[in-house]
Amino acid sequence: MKNTKLELSVGFFILLGIVAISYLAIQVGTGSLISGDTYLIESRFTNAGGLHAGSSVMLAGVTVGRVEGVRIEPSDYSAIVALRVLSSLRLPTDSMASIKTTGLIGDKFVSLAPGADETYMKTGMRITLTESAMDLESLLGKMAFGSVENDQVKKEVP
Repeated sequence: MKNTKLELSVGFFILLGIVAISYLAIQVGTGSLISGDTYLIESRFTNAGGLHAGSSVMLAGVTVGRVEGVRIEPSDYSAIVALRVLSSLRLPTDSMASIKTTGLIGDKFVSLAPGADETYMKTGMRITLTESAMDLESLLGKMAFGSVENDQVKKEVP
């Protein structure tokens, strides 16, 4: 009788551990472990290649938020990125958002550079100064084969 109670308690303990690890993995995967209150701001990029919901938002190398979502703006075909940032972080309205890569071909993240304005971003505001993601394939193509535009300009000039 004592063996079955011991086996039952060990099995329950292992099941509880599996549930806790699964919950933690889901929270980390969705980016929900950002502690504290947050607010939502947007930024407009001409190319948000490789950026997806759950990507990190960093300031000075420190994670300060997560990408909430990426959508297309039908009027001008640009990418609108929704950023959920810690409310303790007061970003000036002239801040800049850039899409960077961790390593040569790593994950994409949004890097914030604070401006010098004395007014601060509020929920729903949009960062207007942005730097889009670099397209590695086109950059390598330009390096290997040269720019097509430069060749055309050279031919036109006598």
